[in-house]
Amino acid sequence: MVTFLTGHKGSGKTKKLIERVHEAVEASNGNVVCIEKGDTLTYDVDHKARLVNIEDYGIKGFDAFYGFIAGMCAGNYDITDILVDSTLKIGGKDMDELAKFIEKVNPLAQQTNINFTFSVSADNDEIPASLNDIVTKL
Repeated sequence: MVTFLTGHKGSGKTKKLIERVHEAVEASNGNVVCIEKGDTLTYDVDHKARLVNIEDYGIKGFDAFYGFIAGMCAGNYDITDILVDSTLKIGGKDMDELAKFIEKVNPLAQQTNINFTFSVSADNDEIPASLNDIVTKL
């Protein structure tokens, strides 16, 4: 399942993402991964979740980001949830590229049975319509 947390800067997306990380940690029998750009969530995310600073790996653009996520899934079969803060800061602000990225992530989510949550700094009406059948928006 792929979920978007949408809204503009300051709308509480990161706070909701942190809440979802904590809920996932409590419910999961496997590993929960939280990906961020920078290290601002270090003290907010439960220590049982794996916190990944994407800047440590030189990931830029949605293609590289997809490869990174797919590699994580291939290397660890126990991941149940991957939550990403500031998705557009990692991949870029092009909504068409975001749509292509999610169209690749969705089959990965189904194949691996991993729940993906992405925070996206945009209103629901800014998200490409092609994603309406794929993404749950909160």
